[in-house]
Amino acid sequence: MAGSDRRSTTTAARGGSASGGRRRVFDYPRRGYRGLHRWLPSWRFVVGSVIGFVFLCLGVGVAAYAMTDVPAPDDFAEEQASTVYFADGTTELGTFEGPNRNLVDYETLPEFVGQAVVSAEDRTFFENQGISPTGMVRAFLNNIQGGATQGASTLTQQYVERYYVGETTTSYVGKAKEALLAIKIAQSETKEQILGRYLNTIYFGRNAYGIDAAAQVYFGKPAAELDVSQAALLAGLIPSPNNWDPAVSPEKAQQRWEYVLDGMVRDGYLTQADRDALVFPGTIAYERSDRYGGTNGYLLDYVRQELEATGSITEDMLGRRGLSIVTTIEPDVQNAAVASVDQMRAGALSDGETPSAALKVGVVSVDPANGAIVSMYGGPNFLEDQINRATRSTGMQAGSTFKPFTLIAALENGIPLTKRYPGYSPQEFDTWRVNNFGGTDFGNIDLVKATEQSVNTVYAQVNLEVGPEKTAEVASRAGVTSPVNSEPSNVLGTDDVSPLSMASAYATIASQGVYHKPFMVATATYPDGEVAYSGATQPLQQFDAGVMADATYAMTQVVENGSAENYISPIGRDIAGKTGTSNENKSAWFVGFTPQIVTAVALSQVGDNGADQVTITPWGGVREVTGGTWPSALWAQYMTPVLQLPKYATPVPFPDRANVNAAAVPTSEPTTSAPVETPTPEAPVEPTTIAVPSGLTGQLSGDAQAALQNAGLVPTTVEEVNPAAAGTVLGVSPGEGSQVAPGSTVTLRVSSGPAQPAQPEPEPTQNPQPGNGQGGEQGAGQANPANPANPGG
Repeated sequence: MAGSDRRSTTTAARGGSASGGRRRVFDYPRRGYRGLHRWLPSWRFVVGSVIGFVFLCLGVGVAAYAMTDVPAPDDFAEEQASTVYFADGTTELGTFEGPNRNLVDYETLPEFVGQAVVSAEDRTFFENQGISPTGMVRAFLNNIQGGATQGASTLTQQYVERYYVGETTTSYVGKAKEALLAIKIAQSETKEQILGRYLNTIYFGRNAYGIDAAAQVYFGKPAAELDVSQAALLAGLIPSPNNWDPAVSPEKAQQRWEYVLDGMVRDGYLTQADRDALVFPGTIAYERSDRYGGTNGYLLDYVRQELEATGSITEDMLGRRGLSIVTTIEPDVQNAAVASVDQMRAGALSDGETPSAALKVGVVSVDPANGAIVSMYGGPNFLEDQINRATRSTGMQAGSTFKPFTLIAALENGIPLTKRYPGYSPQEFDTWRVNNFGGTDFGNIDLVKATEQSVNTVYAQVNLEVGPEKTAEVASRAGVTSPVNSEPSNVLGTDDVSPLSMASAYATIASQGVYHKPFMVATATYPDGEVAYSGATQPLQQFDAGVMADATYAMTQVVENGSAENYISPIGRDIAGKTGTSNENKSAWFVGFTPQIVTAVALSQVGDNGADQVTITPWGGVREVTGGTWPSALWAQYMTPVLQLPKYATPVPFPDRANVNAAAVPTSEPTTSAPVETPTPEAPVEPTTIAVPSGLTGQLSGDAQAALQNAGLVPTTVEEVNPAAAGTVLGVSPGEGSQVAPGSTVTLRVSSGPAQPAQPEPEPTQNPQPGNGQGGEQGAGQANPANPANPGG
């Protein structure tokens, strides 16, 4: 009995069950003990707990590792600004705003570039599995002890943070995720891939992302050309590039440089002797580029507009997607355009006298074979004036550069070049009064002569005959994109147009009626080689080639004998074109072309407020700036060297004159059944004499002039004081009924009224007021800046 009691007591003391109950799986607090011993775990419990915790952590880690997916690279990791090139595809024109990064293959870099970065950032990179456990423990202990925060990130972890995560990780949870991702990536990517992407991603200061951009901004060379000393300097900048830039802190930059080199010796990448021979490298000055500064800013802005107009390429994409954009701008042609404008502004074209500082110049050249814009001058500095004078139409009346559109409309509607019209000045058409430039009277002239001398009164008649809506239609079909009115005055260029529109429209003439939409972007390509955009479009045959041949022929006479002869003809090439001057000389033009290149030059001037269009201030000995003066001079100065470039040096003849509608001209020659070669008709066969109409005396001047015009005669008027009402015809010379040759001039003596002073030689209006439909180049004199009395049209 006593033995039984002792066994029960022992069992109870050991935590057993006196009543035979089962043991507890988790015996804590411990049974059978009292005091402190009751709360102290057994060694078995401690060991089991530690082992369980370790396995739990391992399980969690394995699960987390298994569930960790490598994400796609962060957008910014591969962002790079789009670069724009000239037509040669290699000369850089500019870049769009965005990270300055040039992605390069790791294999193209010298081996010591990667070695320098490894020695500076992670000496165990080539051996570790993506993380450094000892470094992580050391950083943890330092952080909990209140020391400066340490990240203990390996180069792979930095790569993960920048290339995949896209932001700096600071929390322990974030660091843990980063470590797991680093381990996984270390298993799936080679060390070369990791290091190459890291070098393309890391920030080096001076707005340079990646090793190649850094090499450019610090040393002016690509990364492939770095030497050991330069590579060590860049590697040393990585932890704090803006603070350790040699331009900011040369002492710290040199300390870091030495640290990197010493590490390269330590790690076996560099011998001590080679290290001792190195000197601290010099860097180039860092100048923050004004991307849109200077004349190229207008080109860069136009490229942006053209690409955004596609609807598939945005400004944000231009800053991030790294497009390689090759333009159609030919460097030599662009340089010639800029140089010629600079020379004009400096007075080189006018014996030293310079134009007003408010003068605005727009120049653009187009390849008629495909519509490519090969040059564009929109102004001297885009940052100072964002208005591109080559593409803006507001305030730029076309003047007589519009007359070829009416000529084409006439040729398309049965009127030949040989048809004659009276060219006296002024002439009145209902409520429309038209003057020739300088009030010059011309005889009965054909359309070739009217084009050559830019005779307003003849072209007014032609426009009324074919219909001004036809002129508007031709202008639009040719390439004028701004609105064109359908009033009779549109022939005189009363609408605002841009130099680019005019160059494009004249390119349609130069290409024998084939329209090509103008473009500046040849190709825009993504980094992977995919073409995002190509600017060339399909050609569109808008006009008959024969019509274009005749229009071109008439326009060659402007250069050979007309208002552009002084400057353009001495170039010695087949050139066609047209001068133009707007109302009150607020714009002055010359648009000319060969079969290979079309160039539009337009001058204008702004007022004191920098916006209003005002009369161009004359300079260099001219009385007024017209299309035949400085626009023609500038065109010649620019195109003379361009036409000597290999692409344009070989002359290409214009097509022969086609003489469309020649059969519409009545002749007295008998019709034969056999085909014969028709000579170029110079004039229709007309009666030997014409009778001066009777009953002119006593009529109003306008009615009498119309009667003479209908009879094939050219009226002119002389006013004199007379009690008769002003405008009444007092007499005719030669007299009424007289027989005169066709096209003869008949003088009407017209009363000026009793109160008017005698004016035997009336002063014709040279510059009609805006809104009266008499704008346009006022045609007829030759341009000669040396002779102020003969400024030209």
